[in-house]
Amino acid sequence: MPFRDSDPYRRLIDIRDNIRLAQKFLEGLTPESFSDNLLVFYGVTRCLEIISEASRHLPTELKERHSHIQWSAIAGAGNVYRHDYEAVERLLIWGTVHERLPELLAVVEQELTDLTE
Repeated sequence: MPFRDSDPYRRLIDIRDNIRLAQKFLEGLTPESFSDNLLVFYGVTRCLEIISEASRHLPTELKERHSHIQWSAIAGAGNVYRHDYEAVERLLIWGTVHERLPELLAVVEQELTDLTE
């Protein structure tokens, strides 16, 4: 059965897959080598855009269960990536992937487990 656009399972999969992809893009890189690699920067930023957009479509109840996650910041970051792109700093992207996404990934994986049990 195809997933509906508003299906939280599909959105959680999109978030999980794009977190993993962003992390994979950064494997073996230092902050400096990341900053010098335009291709990886663009790829990671695109992953963050998708994570942002998918987070906007998650149910309120799910977000309330995980109120320690800054959902509004995740959603708002997508606007910066798309519309204020010249303000996107590479080291902030690096920090987001390394410092913020692991916690989000843990929440997403728990929710996916709960949905499939």
